[in-house]
Amino acid sequence: MLKLYIQTTEAFKRLRSDTAGVVSFEYVIVAACIVAAVSAAFGTTAQTGIGKVLSDSITTISTKVSTAVGA
Repeated sequence: MLKLYIQTTEAFKRLRSDTAGVVSFEYVIVAACIVAAVSAAFGTTAQTGIGKVLSDSITTISTKVSTAVGA
């Protein structure tokens, strides 16, 4: 048990002095914020907000394209 404690303590000491680990952790935080912002903007469904506008626009465009191809 003491050996595991010493290994854990040493790992935390290395992590505390490792600046590259901090930068990569910051990237994880930024990525999580971006995912949260996109989820908030588009929502989880296409029933409201930007998701509805995009869905309606894609439907309109596909209708126009299929009408033009069929003519």
